[in-house]
Order: sequence, then structure tokens, then C-alpha cells
Amino acid sequence: MSAAWRTDAAQRLALQRRRRWRNGLALALSVAAMAFGLFWLAWILLETLRLGLAGMTLSVFTAMTPPPQTPGGGLANAIFGSLLMVGLATALGTPVGILAGVYLAEYGQHTRLGRVLAFVNDILLSAPSIVLGLFVYAVVVAPRGGFSGLAGALALALIVVPVVIRQTDSMLRLVPPALREAAFALGTPKWRVVTALTLKAARAGILTGVLLAVARIAGETAPLLFTALSNQFWTRDLEQPMASLPVTIFRFAMSPYENWQQLAWAGVFLITLGVLLLNILARVLLRERR
Repeated sequence: MSAAWRTDAAQRLALQRRRRWRNGLALALSVAAMAFGLFWLAWILLETLRLGLAGMTLSVFTAMTPPPQTPGGGLANAIFGSLLMVGLATALGTPVGILAGVYLAEYGQHTRLGRVLAFVNDILLSAPSIVLGLFVYAVVVAPRGGFSGLAGALALALIVVPVVIRQTDSMLRLVPPALREAAFALGTPKWRVVTALTLKAARAGILTGVLLAVARIAGETAPLLFTALSNQFWTRDLEQPMASLPVTIFRFAMSPYENWQQLAWAGVFLITLGVLLLNILARVLLRERR
């Protein structure tokens, strides 16, 4: 028995050593992967700060995009166009996403329509944004015979909808069933429970989803190339081509002109700062919800 006990103890000790070695190796690889990713992220952010801040002047917010080989200029029309299209896309996509998310979480969990809607939403979430841009081009731009800011907003709204649906569905499912059961026991109708109880309990998480959707569409370029295109001048007409920061950055960064490249870096800095602030706000709201 003593020899068997010693053999068993030696085997357990060897097993513990192998587990510790494997755990240490996995931890080291994880830390190395994290350091690798953080290195490139820090490099990108530092380059954005260095080159973007160098191009930040008052004229960036007050002057229009300049013609080629023209000194000066700014991004006022592109900033306005981005804010207008992103705001309109959010206004169009958010109600649709919230309503669809409410249906999935509260009514369609065990229905065929609910399963189909969830499947289509998963496809939209994983679809490349350029595909959505081409769809809006074929449905809106080509029949109307011209690019427009409205088409750009519609393309961005198609990106907003699945993000808001997924977040709304997830947040409503986290609401404790006991709250619904207590309301039903008091004779509260289903629609009243949804509007006055579950949506109110999940409002911070839903707002987080909206902010994440806005952060995602703020830097989208491909859909706007096929829908809003661009415009060198200031315009508020949604029926006309409209400038945007991502498309302007794409055009200016690919150009050989130094002032255009400097304006492109200033636009990159503005978008990065805006997306960073939106993500921080979303995380704060989600932490409060938890």
C-alpha cells in the first residue's frame, strides 16, 4: 500500500506540474497576443494624434474642401454632411431596430417569424457594408438617376438596424421574468408591461446599442461611395450629392497634394475622437445598467 500510495502521489504531482506548465504557457501566449495588439493600437493612435493635431486649425471647421493645388481650405461641408447623414440614419434605423428587437424578445421567441427575423438579422450583422451600399445604389440611386445624401442616410440606416435589434433583444432578455409575472398577476396587459416595465428597465442597454451603432456608421466609407458620393461645396439638400468625412478622407489621403493629406489626417483625428467618446459613453451606460 505504501508503494502504491507513493506511486499515486508521484502521478498526481506530475499531473499538477503539467497543468501548471500548460497554464503558464497559455497565460504567456495570451499576454504576448495582447501586447502585440496593444502595440499596433498604440502606434495607430499616436500617429493619428501626431499627424491629426498638426492639421487641426480653425479653418478645418469653417472652410470648404479646397480644389486641387489650392492652399488652405477645411472640412466644414464634410463635417456637416457626416453629421446630417449619420443623424438621419440614426433617426430612421433606431425605431425600426427597437420595435423589431421588442418583437423578438417579447413576442417572437417561439414563432417561425421570430426565427426568420433573427436569422435575417444575423446575416445583416455579418454582411459587408459595401454590399448594403450596392443594394441602396441599385434600389434608390440608379432608378432616381443620381447620387444623394438621402441614399447615403438609407445605406447607413441599414447598418444601424441590425445592431439596435441585437442589443434591444439581448437587453430585454436580461430583464428578470419575475417582473413580468408580477405585472401580469396584477392584470396588466402585455403591451403595457412592455412599454412601462421591460423597456424602461432595459433603456440604458438599448441606448448603449444605439451609441454603438452610431460609432460604427460614423467611419463607414464604402456605402457612401455608392450612394452620397461627395460634394466639394456646402449643401443641405438631401437630393444632391453630399460630402462626408470618410469619403473626403479617402479622396484626400490618396491624393499627391500635401494640404489635402494634412486635411485627411485632421478628418481621421476627428472621427477617431468622436468614435472614442461614443464608445466610452456606451461603456459607462452599460456599466450603470449592470
